[in-house]
Amino acid sequence: MKEEKQKDIKCVIWDLDNTIWDGVLMESETVVLKKKIEAILQTLDERGILNSISSKNNYDDAMRKLKEFQIDQYFLYPQIHWNTKSESVKQIQKDMNIGMDTILFVDDQQFELDEVKSVCPEVMCVNASMYEALLDMPRLNPRFITQDSKRRRLMYLENIERQKEEEAFQGPQIEFLVGLNMEFKISQATESDLERAEELTVRTNQLNSTGITYDYHDLKELIESEDYMLLVCELKDKYGSYGKIGLSLVKKEKERWTIKLLLMSCRVVSRGVGTILLTYIMNEAKKHNVRLYADFKQTARNKMMMLTYSFANFKTVKKDEEGCCLLENDLSIIQPYPDYLKLLIDVD
Repeated sequence: MKEEKQKDIKCVIWDLDNTIWDGVLMESETVVLKKKIEAILQTLDERGILNSISSKNNYDDAMRKLKEFQIDQYFLYPQIHWNTKSESVKQIQKDMNIGMDTILFVDDQQFELDEVKSVCPEVMCVNASMYEALLDMPRLNPRFITQDSKRRRLMYLENIERQKEEEAFQGPQIEFLVGLNMEFKISQATESDLERAEELTVRTNQLNSTGITYDYHDLKELIESEDYMLLVCELKDKYGSYGKIGLSLVKKEKERWTIKLLLMSCRVVSRGVGTILLTYIMNEAKKHNVRLYADFKQTARNKMMMLTYSFANFKTVKKDEEGCCLLENDLSIIQPYPDYLKLLIDVD
């Protein structure tokens, strides 16, 4: 078990002129794609690392050129306009709902790199002259490449379609959620889940109860122990699968259970499913007639997880100077499962 370290990169934001291609599009239509750039974009995509654009250009002209080069499909939420690059980075970060400290920005102009760094100091900035070395950078080499990693861009594209439908929907949100035909599955983790489970502990920060990461070998030992229960959950709807989006580690003792870790991908917060896994654990604790506790450590970004615990009626019973808390739930109030989705349980 390891405390938070420097984050893996989740998104590479590219300039276009003299970065993705040689030349300046506004000066000549005969710009030429940089050598190996298509292979680099494809490899990043296969590793589950997203790509986007921050370019001072005419949007229609730039997108037409990207389509001509047949690489337009790699770029999510492209920002092609005449505003500052830092504004573009902030918009992409908001649209993707990822941390600034998981973004890498590539540009050939030192002025633009400095401008982004001055406004967004957590962003890693790299001069475009170094683009061929990107694939060898440790922060761009995830320890595991899971099925969810390989589908990450497609999952974002599916989510864009969901958002379009939601924005166009006229009526109460509950009716929109019903129409998604959601299916939420809670499973007991097996060895085949452990690569994704490790990835979740490394990548999830906003809805992570402790900020602690667990590697594959930690998790393998835990699932082989009768003293622990490791649960994973997956969400699907009519557009496709969100993938494995939640994880919880519960230490089971004779008279008490302790939730050592609870996390949920921020991608599913708006679907109202954040408390389902917690409700399942609470019901199981009550069934086994044990007291239920939870570890919580406040970090710079997990305030929302504390609100989730508070909403579920957990109370703080102990807190130290470092922000580590022990929470307890008397199990007198357990929220019902939402009736706008189908719940599947696959736990022994």
